[in-house]
Amino acid sequence: MESEKRGCVLVVEDEPEVRRLCHRLLTRAGFLVHAADSLTGAAEVLRAHAPDIEVVLTDLRLGEGSGMEVLALARAEAPGSVVVVMTGAATVAVAVEAMRAGAYDFIVKPIDPIESFVRTVERALERKRLVERNRFLETQVAGAFPGIVGSSPPVRRMLELIDAVARADSTVLVLGESGTGKELVARAIHDRSPRAGGPFMAINCGAFAESVLESELFGHARGAFTGAASARKGLFEDASGGTVFLDEVGEMPPSVQVRLLRVIEQREVRPVGSNETRPVDVRIIAATNRDLEKATKSGAFREDLFYRLNVVAIEPPPLRDRVSDIPLLAHHFLSLHAKKLGKNVRTFHPDALELLCAYAWPGNVRELQNAVERAVLLAREDTISVDVLPPTVLRGRKGEGPVGSAYVLPLSEASTAFERNYIEHRLLDAGGNITEAARRAGVDRSNFRRLLRRHGIIDGGEPGSD
Repeated sequence: MESEKRGCVLVVEDEPEVRRLCHRLLTRAGFLVHAADSLTGAAEVLRAHAPDIEVVLTDLRLGEGSGMEVLALARAEAPGSVVVVMTGAATVAVAVEAMRAGAYDFIVKPIDPIESFVRTVERALERKRLVERNRFLETQVAGAFPGIVGSSPPVRRMLELIDAVARADSTVLVLGESGTGKELVARAIHDRSPRAGGPFMAINCGAFAESVLESELFGHARGAFTGAASARKGLFEDASGGTVFLDEVGEMPPSVQVRLLRVIEQREVRPVGSNETRPVDVRIIAATNRDLEKATKSGAFREDLFYRLNVVAIEPPPLRDRVSDIPLLAHHFLSLHAKKLGKNVRTFHPDALELLCAYAWPGNVRELQNAVERAVLLAREDTISVDVLPPTVLRGRKGEGPVGSAYVLPLSEASTAFERNYIEHRLLDAGGNITEAARRAGVDRSNFRRLLRRHGIIDGGEPGSD
């Protein structure tokens, strides 16, 4: 047993053996468990421990009272708790009413596999705490760290490095995947540096042809090329006293790399078409999603320039490594885009937030921002629901039920556990309608009914109507 309890569960079950089994399994898993055998007993526990109860696990059929009455009681006495119902009926259709009344999930008795039972309670607890975090974040977004939003350990370590680097005038190389917020890191360094009062000027080195990029960075003399009717300062001169951010520096052509190396080493520039050099006073922060060490070995990037840029390296973590920040980021973007679009959208439905946390986000923070903007745009109420999330997020949902815990089972048992969980949830999603559930599962009705019978979900009858 764990030294600290994972959460507090109330088990309401009138069958002594089942009640003792639930108590033993959950206690072994590290939960603090209260037990009751009736509606009256559940009321007594809730009155005494309501602030502590996080999950209520109740049988739908009790000797005194019913699971539906326990559900209503829990919503009244412990409104923050999450309710999971158990049923020993031959069909999951009896759980549909409970789900519609506010239950989070259901468990079919007999309890098998055991890992699935414990995991269902764990997910209910996770859901409860996600709802609480959702409500908390609704009031916290305004006070988030300017520019960079997050409080996960990887982000805290990055912010500590930014603060340490900002006070010096060293060149910084920001590495990492696209969409992780490399320009935000550069701006944060500038804003915390002695150069904060000077300009911050950014340029994407991969967005210009070679000759244009040279002119943009270093300036040009009059007549340096066709159309150069007058001399023009480049970015390094315009940013004097401030910071130049070179985004996608890995795309910089070799000839421009040579000129950039001179700026770093000599602190001077020579405009295109001019023989004169001019002093510059800038800090350089570069960023790339390319592997520059590999590029130096292939000759695509100058090795001496790489070492000049890589005095201090900072790598913003990808979103998959800072999942705990997703709710805060999501609320930040919701507030931003609701204001921009003039929509009264305030929060996320817990199911939607759960899906956002489950998705892998290959496009990182930028992809999350786009997803939230889309959701705000399509939202019809003040809450973002699952149906307005991008299809990629819906398709990327992590498995539920026994799937995660099934890794400890033999393959045949894991496959059986997944299949049963899958068809139960398809049937529940379809409100007990077998024809609709079969359609959603992509199989014909007769095969779906055969699966239901194989797993004991139905016998000769059918849940719901066709």
